[in-house]
Amino acid sequence: MTSAERTKISDPSVMRALAHPTRLALLDYLSHTTDGATATESAAVVGLTPSATSYHLRALAKAGMIRDAPGRGDGRERVWQAMYRQYSLGVERGDTSEESRAAETAMVEAVLARQNEKVRQYMAVAHEQTPEWFDVATITEQTMALTARELAKLLKQIDELTEPFKRLNRERVPKGARSVSFQIRAVPTDSPSQR
Repeated sequence: MTSAERTKISDPSVMRALAHPTRLALLDYLSHTTDGATATESAAVVGLTPSATSYHLRALAKAGMIRDAPGRGDGRERVWQAMYRQYSLGVERGDTSEESRAAETAMVEAVLARQNEKVRQYMAVAHEQTPEWFDVATITEQTMALTARELAKLLKQIDELTEPFKRLNRERVPKGARSVSFQIRAVPTDSPSQR
C-alpha cells in the first residue's frame, strides 16, 4: 500500500473519538497486529482494566476505526482489528466549520502528545541502551527550501523507502530488530508573505 492508498478520514466525530490518548494507543497497537487483539490483551498495552479498555475499543468501533476480527478458539472473547492499515486524518480543504476545526485541533494535539511521549520514554532510558541503539537513535530537524510539489515528491519517496520495513510487511523480522517510532513532521514555518 502506498501513500496514495491511504484512507482519508475527515469526519469530525471520528477525529473527536481519536482525540484521546488511550484510543490512539489502542489504534496504534491494533494497526500493528495481524490477528487482532482482545480487550484483555489490549489492556496490558494501555495499562487499564479490561473493562475500561473495552469501553475505548467500543468507542473506536463506533467511530469506524476498528471492527470485529475473526474469533479464536471457542469464540467467547471478542477480538478487534483495525479497519485501515494506513490512514490520514484531517478536515477537508475549505471546511471552515468550527466543529470540524475544533475536532481536528483536538485530534492533532493528542497525536502530537503521543508522538512526543514516545520520544520522552526513550530519552528516559536512552543511556541504558546498547551502544548500537544509542548511536543510531536520533531526533533531528532540518530546514529545507521546497515547493509544495517537491515536498509531496519527497514524502512519497520516504514512504517508498520505509514501506518494506513496516512490521506488517515483513514476513521474517530479523533477529535483533526492535519496534521503532519513525516520525515525520513537514510543515511550512514561514508565512506566504515571507517568501
